[in-house]
Amino acid sequence: MNDSSTPTTPAAASGGDGDGDEPLEPDAVVDFESAGLADEETLARLRAVSFYLDEAFEVPGTNYRVGLDPILGLVPGIGDATASALSAYILVEAAMLGVPRATLARMLGNVVLDATVGSLPLVGDVFDAAWKANARNVRLLEARYDDASPAGAAADRRFLLAAVAAVTLLLVALGAATAVVALWALGQVGLL
Repeated sequence: MNDSSTPTTPAAASGGDGDGDEPLEPDAVVDFESAGLADEETLARLRAVSFYLDEAFEVPGTNYRVGLDPILGLVPGIGDATASALSAYILVEAAMLGVPRATLARMLGNVVLDATVGSLPLVGDVFDAAWKANARNVRLLEARYDDASPAGAAADRRFLLAAVAAVTLLLVALGAATAVVALWALGQVGLL
């Protein structure tokens, strides 16, 4: 929705005439939400994050695509935590857009499954390449975006913040456990 009467410049948004009568502070909030510009930019950004995590590279000789998620997973602990943090970013943005709680729960389930199974050495990387949790979550977001309710947005944000905190703690624990197990295994075979 692009209403031409809605101010889109900082001077117009502040009520000034643009001549510098009322300068904006560097951290002043400008309401782009009413014009819908921020929502479209957010959706485009989430599509890009999803693409790079799940479909950035074509497997030679096939039509199958993989992204950075399974590649990052090859780095014990740190790689899976980084990919999961980017997946959580998609969740946070979805909550900020006001996606319904049921959809956020499904998206969270995709991230938790991806993070849990994806943390397994090698098998998890194959799972990440096949599951593509980020692409699934962006599709869910796009399908439910029209159902977004501003009234439920605050409750969804609280729900998501608590869920992201729990997932972050789980990911840190999984990353540490994976690193310890990898170091132990390397020590047992005499490589460390």
